[in-house]
Amino acid sequence: MGHKERAMAALSDEKVDTLAAYPIACGVCRKLIGDGGVSYREWCGDPETYAKAFLAGQRRFGLDFAIGLMDLSVMAGDLGAHVRMDEQNTPFVDKHIVSDMEDYEKLAVPDVRKGRTGVLIEGARLLAEKLGDEVVASTFIEGPLLALSQSAGAERLFMDMFTDPAPVHKALKTMTEYDSEIVKAMSQTGIEAICWDYLWGNYSCLGDAEYGEFEGNEYAKRLNRETVEGGMAVAIHNCADLPHLDTQIKKFKPSVYSMAYYPLIEGSPSAGKVIADGYADECVVAGNLDPQLFIRGSVGDVTSATKSLCQEVKTALCKRGLNSRYCIASGCEVPPDINCKLENIDAMVEASRKYGRMDGC
Repeated sequence: MGHKERAMAALSDEKVDTLAAYPIACGVCRKLIGDGGVSYREWCGDPETYAKAFLAGQRRFGLDFAIGLMDLSVMAGDLGAHVRMDEQNTPFVDKHIVSDMEDYEKLAVPDVRKGRTGVLIEGARLLAEKLGDEVVASTFIEGPLLALSQSAGAERLFMDMFTDPAPVHKALKTMTEYDSEIVKAMSQTGIEAICWDYLWGNYSCLGDAEYGEFEGNEYAKRLNRETVEGGMAVAIHNCADLPHLDTQIKKFKPSVYSMAYYPLIEGSPSAGKVIADGYADECVVAGNLDPQLFIRGSVGDVTSATKSLCQEVKTALCKRGLNSRYCIASGCEVPPDINCKLENIDAMVEASRKYGRMDGC
């Protein structure tokens, strides 16, 4: 089967030759272009370079999905937060723009065609143009609560949510408008899906009522609806240790749900548990592999972990009566660090093709 054929079959729970595979290889793909790679700043500052790296990654690794993830500081940076951008590591906010309650009310939606948001939008268009016929092309956007936490700082934001929620809600409305403008622009690019990062749907941080109030009941609901109305599928990424699966899968109804697994944290749901509990009945579930394997492990380590995950998933799918509703993937982005081993990404994809074969239960 071709990459897109396999992915589309998994979305419909049809029979596949092998489980879909997608190591979340994004920023690391910049190592495949230029003379020995390009810096992170070069990659995320130019849409042509951005798209060229993803194309090179697709040619090298042969992936079943293509998700245009840049990093989690894009929106905050374009709002005015200072972003530290090292040559080879993921950018991050090192100076927030909220220092008091009044600052929440001063936030305003920027021009989404400018800054790194503009690079993300134009890069998505180029990505869809170059890859749309062979793989499901998507983009990756920060949800409103995540974008606000990047702008204000998570510790401050969580305190303010409970001490004086009104300004926080005003800021969340602004962030939702910002996201909405991105959705409108993305709907004109040709991409087929938006992957939303709704990170704070995490029982380690927020309960159901709190998450519902500050994202799920209003803001995410609107963005999910507008995504579908814009002709794109909804995907969700949440690498939390204790994700809100009922809300983010059964209520939000994404086509794909990307998640992580923390074996040392009690209650963190494994791939087998998620399938057994019926969440793969609702959508394609993806994830589980430790991203640090790609930088710290050997080819043998990655192959062994992928084989084990494939066996766990196939057993659980068969017990549940499902054909293909799982994508072998890392739980979060493959580290884009200069020391990340490209051969480990090769090994994961190769092992998934070998051990993920669906020859019947």
